[in-house]
Amino acid sequence: MSPLAPLPQIVMEPIVRAALLEDLGRAGDITSDAIIPADSKATLALNARQAGVLAGLDLVMFAFLLVDPGISMQLRCPEGGKVSAGETIAVVSGPARSLLTAERTALNFLCKLSGIATATASLVNAVRGHNTKIVCTRKTTPGLRALEKYAVRAGGGANHRFALDDAVLIKDNHIAIAGDIRTAIERARRAVGHMIKIEVEVDTLDQLEMALQASVDAVLLDNMALEDLTQAVAMVGGRAITEASGRVTPKTAPAIAATGVDLISVGWLTHSAPILDIGLDMPADRNCRRHLN
Repeated sequence: MSPLAPLPQIVMEPIVRAALLEDLGRAGDITSDAIIPADSKATLALNARQAGVLAGLDLVMFAFLLVDPGISMQLRCPEGGKVSAGETIAVVSGPARSLLTAERTALNFLCKLSGIATATASLVNAVRGHNTKIVCTRKTTPGLRALEKYAVRAGGGANHRFALDDAVLIKDNHIAIAGDIRTAIERARRAVGHMIKIEVEVDTLDQLEMALQASVDAVLLDNMALEDLTQAVAMVGGRAITEASGRVTPKTAPAIAATGVDLISVGWLTHSAPILDIGLDMPADRNCRRHLN
């Protein structure tokens, strides 16, 4: 697997800034300001309370620095790496008020993105040994798509299209309104540039045959039974990329991959993967063993 490229700062900054502004409200952290002396310093640890795969450490650092440039963070576990329950991920030091002010925003990003990375890794591991990639979809939290798709990459998965203008994906409603698959494909091909790929969602082998006759680049085999998936891959015979979707879990993924599909797309990775439980604790006295994903 190629090294995980970090998210550009220009992508992260407006998202983190908006999250902090939402949390600070109109008067800032009135609890910490009232209780903690202004000159107090603290050292806290980000500790994993569950085993998983990490994603979002740059966002954590950004959240702390936007609140207070005087905060420092020492990483003990790598981005995209595996962490065990009880291990220390990073140690943060600086003005105590600022650490507590940024805590929830930092943890929100880290827990959510690490949860996505962990769920993705479970599926990637489930299909290991097959030539099948796990990919995400556009079923993302509004405003957080770039982050959530990054977390999928951190977990060893790959990204489907990022937005509606990435590629043509002709789905059942497009076909119903256009009248038939061939008409939809022909209209799309006339309208888009030569660099744009065209994928068609099909539910049956008859629809697949019509799509192949129109020479599409990829076919989305939606909610097909394993027997039909196997037959569909044989029908395609390498003429198009094959993508399976529907009812995908770590238990079902191996059998789906065994049909020979190129991709398995999974919407729940980004819209409902459980968080990875991570806390900001004091004192910082635990050590982390580095694990690479």
